[in-house]
Amino acid sequence: MAGVVAVVLLAEAVFIAALNWFLGVVVDRQDMSLAGLDPDVMSTSSKIGGVLFGLYFALCALVAVLVAVRDRAPAGLGRVLLISAAVVHGLLGAFAWGLVGWTAFLFMVVVLGLIVLLLMTYDRAAGPQSEAPGGGVPGQGGGPAARTEPGPAPAGAGAPAGRTDEPQDGDDEPQDSVPAQITVPAPTTP
Repeated sequence: MAGVVAVVLLAEAVFIAALNWFLGVVVDRQDMSLAGLDPDVMSTSSKIGGVLFGLYFALCALVAVLVAVRDRAPAGLGRVLLISAAVVHGLLGAFAWGLVGWTAFLFMVVVLGLIVLLLMTYDRAAGPQSEAPGGGVPGQGGGPAARTEPGPAPAGAGAPAGRTDEPQDGDDEPQDSVPAQITVPAPTTP
C-alpha cells in the first residue's frame, strides 16, 4: 500500500516539475508580458516553483517509501508532510474541477484517498492492520486476541462476600464505570 503511494507521488513530482518547466519555457519563448509583468521573471518563477513543488512531492514519496520499508506508521515530520500533501491534493482537486475538468479532479481525489488510507492503515502500534492470530478467528492462537474473560470466582472460604445495600467505605466518592485502559505508546518513524 505504501509502495503504491510512493510510486504515485514520485510520478506526480516528476510530472509537476516537468509541466512547470515546460510552461516556463513557453512563457520565455513567447516574449510577451502579462499585465506588465516581465516575461523573464514569469519564466524563472514558473521553473523554480515547479522544481520546489516536485521536490516537495518527492519528499512525500520518500516518506511513503520509509513507511513501506519499516512497516510502521509515519511520525513527526513525515506524518506532517503526508497530511499536508493530502490537504494540497484536496485543494488542487477542488480547483481542478472548475479549471481542468472531472478527470483531473478524479485523479486528485484518488491520490488524496491513497494518502489518507496510508495514514489510517498504519495508525496502529504494530504496523498495518492484520487479521487475528490463529487464522482470523478471535480466541485462537497465542496473541492478545486469544485471551478469554475470567470466569466467576469459585464460592468458598476465599471468595468475596456479596454486596449488600448498606453503604461501605468509598461509596461516597465518585467511581469510574469503566476501568482505565492502558495504551502502549506507538513507535515513531524519524
